[in-house]
Amino acid sequence: MKNLKYMSLIMALASTFTLGFISCGDDDDTKDMTYPVISAEGITANPVDCQVYQRGSVIPFHYVFTDDTELGAYNIEIHTNADHHTHSTSSVECEEEEHEHEHHQAVKPWVYNQDFQIPAGQRTFEARHDIVIPADIDEGDYHFMLRLTDRAGWQQLRAVAIKITD
Repeated sequence: MKNLKYMSLIMALASTFTLGFISCGDDDDTKDMTYPVISAEGITANPVDCQVYQRGSVIPFHYVFTDDTELGAYNIEIHTNADHHTHSTSSVECEEEEHEHEHHQAVKPWVYNQDFQIPAGQRTFEARHDIVIPADIDEGDYHFMLRLTDRAGWQQLRAVAIKITD
């Protein structure tokens, strides 16, 4: 009788342990709770704050993306910063020319906005694109915005201040 109670207790504990172990496994119920990472590690990242590009030339975009579970997509947006607004992702202050303290009315500002899908199952992805700068856009300060989203929907943002000249 004593052995039967002892065996029942062991079986109950073993079942509880097994169920607990199974529910903590790596299944569909496991939630991704971390942001993806935009990195320059191991590469020469581009663009970086305060870089100057010429109208009609190319911005050779290059960054590495990582996520602990799975990457999803990224977006590149470039827009004018004629009003000198900020996106607060960098503490770098670019040197301004004397006349830049005045706000100029944009005549032909450049707006670039493109989405890119990352192949399914990727936890690391090296992104490269040559982005052609139109020759007839306004010169001045621009923001290069990079948004990285993982499959779970977490998003990382990097804003880079660049300048476009003649």
